[in-house]
Amino acid sequence: MKRFVRSLFVAIMAVAGLAAALPASAQPDVNKVPEPKSPKIKPLQGYFWMLDDESGDSTICIVISPVTVYPPLKFKNKKQEQFYWRTVRDVKKTLPYAKLICETLIETYEYIETFPSQKEREQHLEEMEKQVYKQYKPVLMKFTKGQAKVLVKLIRRETDQSSYSLIKTFFGGFKAGFYQTFGRLFGVNLKGKYQPEKNDDDAIIERVCTLVEQGQL
Repeated sequence: MKRFVRSLFVAIMAVAGLAAALPASAQPDVNKVPEPKSPKIKPLQGYFWMLDDESGDSTICIVISPVTVYPPLKFKNKKQEQFYWRTVRDVKKTLPYAKLICETLIETYEYIETFPSQKEREQHLEEMEKQVYKQYKPVLMKFTKGQAKVLVKLIRRETDQSSYSLIKTFFGGFKAGFYQTFGRLFGVNLKGKYQPEKNDDDAIIERVCTLVEQGQL
């Protein structure tokens, strides 16, 4: 299982890692791999001054980020409580990587199109895979099956695309099919959906994600 988690994570992170390369006009630097950042959202978005036409006084207006307020969580049983705190642990570990992937994929898609040939693209991807694995190996070796499942769901949450689609786009259908088949043996579905409005477990994951982003967990 650890081998699958490691391989899957490297494949996805290699896609994200491409965006860390130099601009299209320069030679790509495969030794630069992005570091995950804090998933917390900044509470303040900015400010502006509002002028009172009558008095001539100015008032500062501060723009704060939207805040989601949840009702107190009441667990139905011990199993649900254990699932919640396990989800808190797993989300804190995987959410920064899901956000990193989302942030860099936008740049990656534009960058990869600058490669003049499929062969050069594949060579760069292969080299990037090696560099990503080298940097993230200490983290990858500690990922569990549950955390792999959460990562796949959070990638869907952040990118609105399945991990299967992302791997297929950048690595081709054969590798995407391989990871999907291998993953299903361990209960990880790369084509899985993320539906917090319909699925109770996804609703818990979404709640935890939001609270982590707001700095409340």
